Amino acid sequence: MSSELLDALIILEKEKGISREVLIEAIEAALVSAYKRNFNQAQNVRVDLNLETGSMRVFARKEIVDEVFDSRLEISLDDAKGIHPAYETGDIVELEVTPKDFGRIAAQTAKQVVTQRVREAERGIIYSEFIDREDDIMTGIVQRYDSRYIYVSLGKIEALLPQSEQMPNETYKPHDRIKVYITKVEKTTKGPQIYVSRSHPGLLKRLFEIEVPEIYDGTVEIRSVAREAGDRSKISVSTDNPEVDPVGSCVGPKGTRVQAIVNELKGEKIDIVEWSTDPTIFVANALSPSKVLEVIIDDDEKSTTVVVPDYQLSLAIGKRGQNARLAAKLTGWKIDIKSETDAREAGIYPREESLLFDNDEDSIEDFE
Repeated sequence: MSSELLDALIILEKEKGISREVLIEAIEAALVSAYKRNFNQAQNVRVDLNLETGSMRVFARKEIVDEVFDSRLEISLDDAKGIHPAYETGDIVELEVTPKDFGRIAAQTAKQVVTQRVREAERGIIYSEFIDREDDIMTGIVQRYDSRYIYVSLGKIEALLPQSEQMPNETYKPHDRIKVYITKVEKTTKGPQIYVSRSHPGLLKRLFEIEVPEIYDGTVEIRSVAREAGDRSKISVSTDNPEVDPVGSCVGPKGTRVQAIVNELKGEKIDIVEWSTDPTIFVANALSPSKVLEVIIDDDEKSTTVVVPDYQLSLAIGKRGQNARLAAKLTGWKIDIKSETDAREAGIYPREESLLFDNDEDSIEDFE
């Protein structure tokens, strides 16, 4: 019996990653529960599990008192001295109370309790593993779906992809492999619960970190991300190394790096722009691929008025205002776009010492 028990503990430790001490503690707790339930004993007991001999012994723990009120929990000083003369009032005496048929009953009763404790330990290990992966990206396999969630297997656990976090241009089928962004890891009564997303801006950021070595090693930094999942995104990048082109690094040779991300996001268009400490330059870059003539800053309102050529007005605003909306999210500035004609009529363009832009070279065209 001892070798079988020891072998079982070793196997559980290797396969489940649960320490032997945790398992032994679970078994001993189960044996205490079995003893109290099956022998109608509510006294304070301790179970000693000897792995070398395979024996299980039950000890009743009783406090030495001058006058006994509860014989299940207390023992008189005279009786204690009969066991050992060195005992004093207040000491704890342990008396073996192992029933003859305890082994059979204990094995049956303990099985469920041990299984539960092992499951709890597994859940704790899974939670510890995935709480460190929060705000990270993982590859999962679609298992099934219902009206509320797509259920994605991440190996040891199934994650939930809510409908609100799914990309509108995607359909998900069982066994599809998809990359997901872990947004939240929670502890619940049923174990760890993991929520993932395909529409979170963090997914785009992590994909660039995977595809662009310069971002991964810190040479190029992602400063901000604005995303309308499944349709269009903008990302701003910068570097402290004058010899590195941050935009070119993200685009890659012949656009291979950004194209890999576009493919992963099922054709989502991506604009990559260079970040700048100067809001006039940054806002102009953010409106890529539109050409910008001038950016007028209002620091008090943190707003800008951007002047663009007449023929570029619709491009600057974008379909349903998308380009301007994403640029505002990317920069954190309010953006009001005016055509050159309207700006001249309003008397705000041209201004003396105006800053003219030609951002054709800095803008990155959409990658289909």
